[in-house]
Amino acid sequence: MSGEKSSWEKSSLRAAYLGIVLFGLISLMGDIVYEGSRGILPTYLASLGASAAVVGLVFGLGDIFSFGFRALSGFVADRTRRYWLFVVLGYGLIAAIPLIGLAQGLWIAVALILAERLGKALRTPSRNTLLSIVGSRVGSGKTFGLHELLDQVGAIAGPLIVSFVMLYTNSFSTSFLVLLAPYAGLAFFLAFTYRKLRDVVREVVPKRVEGAGVAKLSRSFWLYIASIFANTAGLVHVSLILFKSSMYFDWWIVPLMYLAIQAVDAAAAPISGYFYDKVGGKLLLLPFALSAVPSILVLTGGREALIASLAFFGVVLGMRESIYKATVTDITPLPKRGLAYGILDTAYGLGFMASGGVFGLFMSWGASALGVAFTVAVELVAIALLLASLRK
Repeated sequence: MSGEKSSWEKSSLRAAYLGIVLFGLISLMGDIVYEGSRGILPTYLASLGASAAVVGLVFGLGDIFSFGFRALSGFVADRTRRYWLFVVLGYGLIAAIPLIGLAQGLWIAVALILAERLGKALRTPSRNTLLSIVGSRVGSGKTFGLHELLDQVGAIAGPLIVSFVMLYTNSFSTSFLVLLAPYAGLAFFLAFTYRKLRDVVREVVPKRVEGAGVAKLSRSFWLYIASIFANTAGLVHVSLILFKSSMYFDWWIVPLMYLAIQAVDAAAAPISGYFYDKVGGKLLLLPFALSAVPSILVLTGGREALIASLAFFGVVLGMRESIYKATVTDITPLPKRGLAYGILDTAYGLGFMASGGVFGLFMSWGASALGVAFTVAVELVAIALLLASLRK
């Protein structure tokens, strides 16, 4: 990786942290927009005449667009070395969310929702690759931990802003159009970051790469990806935590429970990133082991267990968004990193699709014991695969 030993590697920590914070502010503004919209989108679609089946289909397609195309976008970004282009296009499509406020008709709104999800697929692998370059002097754990902290500030602020606007205006259109303000902030920070960091990235990223393809990724990487899929499949889907919570708590409390998960995530990410840089991949054993806990609590417990599950789920989520990504940086060469991040995100998506379906069935059947056995078995498999991937 001699290509990464540029003047950036010799620059001050202050410059590296500046780059991380800039990318974090971009993500923060983006999260205010699209995370802010999530709480009202299902109700808005229903107001336009969408049935429950249509709403479920739209959000299912959104997950496919968001996760399913990331490996492809990462692969193309690696081949073309146009990481900035994918980042700009991807963040540009977030504009679809405020424009929903002007949408006239159900299917226009659906098209805008799916456009934003496609933008997520375009930008994420390239953004993570650029972030790994910019933060190379700081350490991959701290880089992604700090970025996730800023990201989650937006994920918390967005729903609060939209809820406040809906409370006082009772207008979907106004609630969406208000998000033009943070989108303008996103555009400003993106343009500023590009001007500030484009030369830094140009020094590190080679103009041509020989043989960029899946076959070059290491056996350790593929074992790691398999462990991530198993780990995610054994973790109860957050939607099921909230679904069961609605049986025990007033409706206005349930969104606050989701915000509690985001708050724990925000705290866990930088802390785990710091310790990852100290102890390395062995730290991954902690979130892998903890992943069974929220699943067991949701399957077997009541009100108190659901509240406890929020903390455990938030810790796992924060570590996933920091040290799971940091590991990819450490085991993947730069010319393959966009593809590697895309494959990682695809594994997340497939794992959560499996988790939502399987745990949903366990809960519908009242098969708590079977569900507990499933999550323990799958997480043990995930740990075994992780240990295999960590062996040199």
